[in-house]
Amino acid sequence: MGRVRRVLRKPVVIGVLVAGALAVAAGLVWFQPWKLWVDETVRESVPSAAGSARAGGGTGGVRTLATGDLISHEHSTSGKVRILQLPDGSRTLRIENLDTSNGPDVKVLLSDAPVKKGRDGWYVFDDGAHRSLGSLKGNKGDQNYALPADVDLSRYTSVSIWCDRFDVSFGATALKPV
Repeated sequence: MGRVRRVLRKPVVIGVLVAGALAVAAGLVWFQPWKLWVDETVRESVPSAAGSARAGGGTGGVRTLATGDLISHEHSTSGKVRILQLPDGSRTLRIENLDTSNGPDVKVLLSDAPVKKGRDGWYVFDDGAHRSLGSLKGNKGDQNYALPADVDLSRYTSVSIWCDRFDVSFGATALKPV
């Protein structure tokens, strides 16, 4: 036991132990591994407006402009994406029944990148034109993201659940006009 105490008193050993502890702490902050076991469920309602339900996918004057079904990339991901136009002309990207992994710094991206299956599609969504709609509100459930008025849906043709920390798509969909 005395030998261990003598070794632990040496400045080099203390420096290595401190550096190792700092590296572990930095790794925990960077990777946030606990998020793999923590789900965040969001249950936002479909944006609504006064009036009755209309045929063609709208409720209360809300029109569906585009849709898509999420496919898995880096993480198992499923859900439906809809672009909705409200009676006042504003638009919302709605994700319904989302089921994906939680992670650090996950965003909802609009992109001009094509949606590719498998590993080929993991890294493409920030290569060309892309717009972040903000942080993913939760990795499960239904959520709405306001689209800026200047977003041209003929240019931004895909959506990715994008991990900005590691530059990888968790899942994505092509937007198909309705």
